Amino acid sequence: MTDRLSRLAEMLLIAATRAGADAADALAVDGTSISIDVRDGKLEQAERAEGIEIGLRVLTGNRQACVSASDVSERTIGEMAERAVAMARAAPADDSLGLARPEDLARGWDLAALDLVDPAREPAAAELEALARDAEAAALSVAGVTRVQSASATFSRRRIHLAATNGFSGGYSRSGRSVSAVATAGEGLKMERDWAAESRVYASDMPAAEAIGRLAGERAVARLGARKPRTGAFPVLYDERVAGGLIGHLLAAANGSAIVRGGSWLRDMLGEQVLPAGLSIHENPLRPRIGGSRPFDAEGLASSPRDIVRFGVLQGWTLDLGTARRLGMRSTGSASRGAGSPPAPSVSNIALTQGDRSPAQLMEEMGTGLYVTGLIGASINPTTGDYSRGASGFWIENGAIAFPVNECTIAGNLREMLLRIQPANDALAHRSHVVPSLLVEGLTLAGD
Repeated sequence: MTDRLSRLAEMLLIAATRAGADAADALAVDGTSISIDVRDGKLEQAERAEGIEIGLRVLTGNRQACVSASDVSERTIGEMAERAVAMARAAPADDSLGLARPEDLARGWDLAALDLVDPAREPAAAELEALARDAEAAALSVAGVTRVQSASATFSRRRIHLAATNGFSGGYSRSGRSVSAVATAGEGLKMERDWAAESRVYASDMPAAEAIGRLAGERAVARLGARKPRTGAFPVLYDERVAGGLIGHLLAAANGSAIVRGGSWLRDMLGEQVLPAGLSIHENPLRPRIGGSRPFDAEGLASSPRDIVRFGVLQGWTLDLGTARRLGMRSTGSASRGAGSPPAPSVSNIALTQGDRSPAQLMEEMGTGLYVTGLIGASINPTTGDYSRGASGFWIENGAIAFPVNECTIAGNLREMLLRIQPANDALAHRSHVVPSLLVEGLTLAGD
């Protein structure tokens, strides 16, 4: 199949050159996915999707256009190229556009070391249904659970090949498995809902479906009797499930696209302290058996580890070639793209420095405050960093959980919040974003 994808990408490049493109790159993607949902012990939905998608980006001078299709016939490829070139000639000029220089291209990557494909056979739909049933049954076995809103099991396998007129040609594959459950406890206006989910590259690395379902049920029951917390300034402990979102706001503000637009609260902070001095954010796109890993980026540049933040100090932006050129910098090999879209910068696998205390120890330290396990909505000012989010979780009194909480709002400013974070030691190594629970002092809570 990878040979077929390589041939399709090469056909697209030939067609683009014939149509008058000065340069081009082509992406061919083949995928298979199976998704099974059960409810009330019965199969509710079964989906299988297979197909090939091709994408072509052409450049004429300093103008570009992107087109995509799911038909891979020679006629369609020729029409795609002609349409893309016509669109590019009518597009606005942009001096930051262009392919990578041949000498900068990735070479000699090691797909075996990345280990992104489970060699096990594709699971039958019945096998996935059994996993979803097991997750649902385990959730329902938890006293207090009244229903399971959904229980799902999925399988996916995806192959991509990227080629360009600068000489780059390369591809790789990845696979994935997941099981999830959403459980409801209570009745009527007193219902509470929570979830649990796990995903891995290898099926053999997955925890038991029963454990996932049971955890969803236990989480839902623990939320029964939730009420609003007090209003005021309190410390907030973000659970590991949601703490990654807090770091995600920093990563978004350090994205080259936001910096180029001038719409980032980090725009003047390069080389400045953005986290406590002992904390770093390390990106490593080459971690084995991790779904976010990749041997090269969407512009054919080699993936390599880097520190986004080192000992609290912001080291650099996340850049593709276009944003790097606009800022007078070098790409960080961070381009990502879909078949019908141009490259844009994005991070892959990141890890925040862990602390030496457990979440329970951080609760003891905070005394009175909020332990957040769920976030809804978001009002984030990307220019100032002002932050406001709806939250649910548990109220902490005397260092221990006192009662569940819902219908409250957390507010602060990201610039100040991130300088005060204290990490726990509970980050999960199998995730693409390895971020532990985070304690933040002095946030404003709006409740009763």
